[in-house]
Amino acid sequence: MSDSRRVEIEYCTQCRWLPRAAWLAQELLTTFETELTELALKPGKGGVFVVRVGDEVVWDRREQGFPEPTAVKRAVRDRVAPGRSLGHSDGAGRE
Repeated sequence: MSDSRRVEIEYCTQCRWLPRAAWLAQELLTTFETELTELALKPGKGGVFVVRVGDEVVWDRREQGFPEPTAVKRAVRDRVAPGRSLGHSDGAGRE
């Protein structure tokens, strides 16, 4: 059973997406510094850019394109800190 407060960002080394993955990791760690138990960067290949919380894929570039940080923060928040406000960025895209 995986830790549901562990985030993994798998990125394509061939595409040189480490800076993008590291930046997103920093955004998530800054926002959820007390909620997350671990954030891992996982080198991959073939154009992969996937964000997982525990075993659940919450963002896949192949299906959803590159994520905006607020979209990933909402997806992570919904799993690690439901009900928590993300402040000014929380209302984006909501009706």
